[in-house]
This record gives sequence, C-alpha cells and structure tokens, in this order.
Amino acid sequence: MRSADRYVVITGGPGSGKSSLLDTLRRAGFPCVEEAGRQIIRDQTAIGGRGLHTGDARLFAELMLAWEIRSHRQAGAYDGTVFFDRGIPDVVGYHLLHGWDVPPHVSAAADLFRYHPRVFVAPPWPEIYVNDGERGQDFAEAVRTHDAMVAAYTRHGYRPITLPKADPAGRLEFVRRHLV
Repeated sequence: MRSADRYVVITGGPGSGKSSLLDTLRRAGFPCVEEAGRQIIRDQTAIGGRGLHTGDARLFAELMLAWEIRSHRQAGAYDGTVFFDRGIPDVVGYHLLHGWDVPPHVSAAADLFRYHPRVFVAPPWPEIYVNDGERGQDFAEAVRTHDAMVAAYTRHGYRPITLPKADPAGRLEFVRRHLV
C-alpha cells in the first residue's frame, strides 16, 4: 500500500466531533496525528508569539503548513493506517475561509503531500458545538470553515465523505466500512 493510501484525514469545522472520533480511533489502536492549529495556539500563547488565528493569521497559516508537512513526513514511521486530525489541504481551506488567494507554495504542498483519496468530513453539528480555550469561533464560522475545507479538498482531487451525526463508536464503524 502506498503511503498516501494509508494516510486518512478527518476534517471539518471546529466543534463537529473530530477530536472525539480521533480519540476513539486511537483507543482502537490506530496511530493518529494531532491537529496543527491547537498545538500552534498553545505554543504561540506560551511564548507570547503573534502566529495566532486572532493575531497574525497569515503567519498562523504558514506555521500550520510547516507543521502539517512535518507531520506527513513523520507518519511514515507508523505501520498501517494513520489518521490525521486535518491535513495540508486544510491550510488551503484556511486561505479560502479568509477570502485570500491561495499562495502557489501552499497549493504545491497540497498536491505533493498526498493522503487517501477519501477524506472524512465532520459536518456542522449545533447540538454538540461548544467553545473552549482554543476555539473562539462562533457556530456560523464553524459552518463557513466546514464549507471551505470541503472546497479545498475537492479542489485538490479528494473525495469528501460526510461523517454521520453519530456517537464516536458509530463514526468509527462508518470510517472502517468506507476504507475497505
């Protein structure tokens, strides 16, 4: 199996249950790669950096791109299927969300570092949406983020598959059925 075929992305807007699904996948024994954005927010906040969604958003996008490329490379150390909490095309989606042109190097990265052709998308789910210390977006922005991610992955030749609004175990079974 080519590495791209074993790298599976879970994406969508914030607060749509991605992390809960990834926690369930991790407990089921699958290696999972954490989302860049949350880690960058923690690091930038700790050091007083400006590379934040609420600060220098373009710098934040560049930091996410570098993080995601590094994560893609490091995933080669795992055997079997590896699940990613977001991927490089999410950085394309971040640019689309802001109405920015997508820089050529960002598009080139999305084309060079590939994942499984089927990308799982967690849809907006108002019943479970909550803000936390790192998620300051309102639900309307979560919906716009979802739409931008679907557009970004489609633009780069992926097939988005919408996850059901189900508990994490139900979503795990859905993912397993769609990867065979």
